Amino acid sequence: MGIYLNPENENFRRTLAADIYVDKTGMIAEINKFIDKGNNYVCISRPRRFGKTIAGNMLSAYYSKGCDSRELFAPFKIAKDPCFEGRLNKLNVIKIDMNSEYQNTVDKNRLIKRITREIKAEMIKEFPGSGILEDDSLGQSILRVYSAIGETFIIIMDEYDVLVRENVPESLFAEYLSFLNGLFKSDTLRPAISLAYLTGIFPIVRDKIQSKLNNFYEYTILDAEELAEYIGFTGDEVKELCEKRGVNYDECQMWYDGYKQHGFEIYNPESVVKCVNKNEFGNFWGKTSRFDVISDRLDENYEGTKEDVIKMISGEDITVDPDLFMNTVTGFKTKDEVFTYLIHLGYLAYDRKTGTCRIPNKEIRNEWLRAIKVAKDYGVTNRIIMDSRELLTATIDGDEEMVARALDLSHINVTSNRNYNNEDALQSAIYLAYIYALNEYTVIKEMTTGKGFADVVFIPFKENRPAMIIELKRNSCTESAIDQIKEKKYFSSLEHYKGNLLFVGINYDEKEKTHTCKIEKFDIG
Repeated sequence: MGIYLNPENENFRRTLAADIYVDKTGMIAEINKFIDKGNNYVCISRPRRFGKTIAGNMLSAYYSKGCDSRELFAPFKIAKDPCFEGRLNKLNVIKIDMNSEYQNTVDKNRLIKRITREIKAEMIKEFPGSGILEDDSLGQSILRVYSAIGETFIIIMDEYDVLVRENVPESLFAEYLSFLNGLFKSDTLRPAISLAYLTGIFPIVRDKIQSKLNNFYEYTILDAEELAEYIGFTGDEVKELCEKRGVNYDECQMWYDGYKQHGFEIYNPESVVKCVNKNEFGNFWGKTSRFDVISDRLDENYEGTKEDVIKMISGEDITVDPDLFMNTVTGFKTKDEVFTYLIHLGYLAYDRKTGTCRIPNKEIRNEWLRAIKVAKDYGVTNRIIMDSRELLTATIDGDEEMVARALDLSHINVTSNRNYNNEDALQSAIYLAYIYALNEYTVIKEMTTGKGFADVVFIPFKENRPAMIIELKRNSCTESAIDQIKEKKYFSSLEHYKGNLLFVGINYDEKEKTHTCKIEKFDIG
C-alpha cells in the first residue's frame, strides 16, 4: 500500500462512519462495465460538494489491492450484485487528488515533477523488477510495469481541472497538459490502463486540452446519463432522510431541490446533510464559497444578460445554448457561455429536454440576491426586490395604488424599450415585483383552473395568508380582469380558501405605459 499507489480505504471508512451515509455503491456496478473496455476513460463533472470525492474514495476502496474492503461494503447494495466479488481489491490503483496536491505544494512550478517522482518511488518499491528508469514519465513507468509483469492500473484523479480553474503560469499548465497527454493519449499505454476515472467541476476543457483528452466519455451536470443518480442525492433518498430525522420534506424540497437528471430530482448533499443534522433550513452550501462568482459575471453584462437574469430571479426559465461554452473560466463572449459556466458551478439548473436553465431552489436564489446587491447596473432591481415584501403586504391590505406604482417601476426595469409592451415583459414585471412571495407561496403561472388559464396563482404554504389570483389585461380595464376571474371560475380549485382569497386585476396601458389595479376579496357563495 502507498499514498498514491494502492492506497488504504481509510477515507471511505470515515465516510461510512459519519452520522449520515446514503448508499451510492450501486455506482460500482456501472463503473465495472468500463473496466478493460475500449471506452474505459471516464470524466465525471459536477459542482463542488456534490459527492465527487466521496465517489472516488469509494471506487478506490473497492478496487485497490492495498486494502481489504469486504466488510466495509458488506451492508450495502453492491455486495448483492453479481459483479461484486470479481474485482474487489484486485486491481492496482493510482489515486491523485489534484486539488490537495496543488494546495499543499509550496513550489507550484514543481508540482507535476513532485507528483511524478513520488508515485514512481512507490511503483519501484511495489514492482522492483519492472525496470523503471529515473527519467521515465509516469506513463512510461506504468508501461514498463505492464510490459514486465502484465500488471494493469486504474487511475483515479480527483479535481483534474484545478489547474484550469486556478490562475497558474503557462509553463505549469503546459507541463500539466504534457502529463495528461502522456497518461491518456498514448495508444501504446492504453492496454496498461484498466480504467481512467477523472472528476472535476468542469467537463474536459475544449479550447485547451480537448485534442488531448477527447477520448474520455463525459458525464456532466448537463447530461449524466446512467450515472445520474450516483453523484448527488436523489429525491427519494432525501425524502427517506427527512422522514427518519423528522424534517419537513416539502420545505427541504423548496430549499435544496431543482437539479433534474434523467427522471431523478438531484439535491446538493452538503446542504441536505447539514439541514437534517441541524433540523433547520438555511444557506449551507453558499457558505462554502462566495457569491461574487455570480456578481463578477453579471458585471460583464453581455447582451440580454440582465433581462434573462431578472426573469430567472423571478422564477422563470430562460433558453440557453450550452454548446457555446468552452469549459473555461475566462474568455466569455456571450450570455450563453456565462449561464453555462454557472450551470456547471451549480448556480443554475439545466433542463436538457427544453434547453432551458433556471435558478434551482431557495438556497441558490439567496446567493443570486446577494450577488445582485453588489453587481453593477442592478440597483433598481435590488430596490424592487427589497420592496417586494412591503408590496405583498400592501396587496393583502388592498392598497391598489401602491401595487400599480410598484408594477410601473418593475416593468421599466425588467425589459428594454423594444420589448416593453409585450406580454412576457408584463408577466416578468409582476414576478419580479412579488419575488418575496416565493418565501410564503407556491407561485403557479398560467394555472389550469375553472374554464381556462389563470395568469398567476399564489397558493400559500404559510398560515394566515390568503390565496391570490392575478389576471392581466392590456389596454382594457381592471374591472374586466376581475370579471374574467369570476366568469371563468378561476377560483374553482381554490374554493377551500373562501373568505381568504383575493382577486387582483391588473391593466396595462401601452400608450401611457402605466398600470392600474383592482383588488377584491373572495365573497362568492
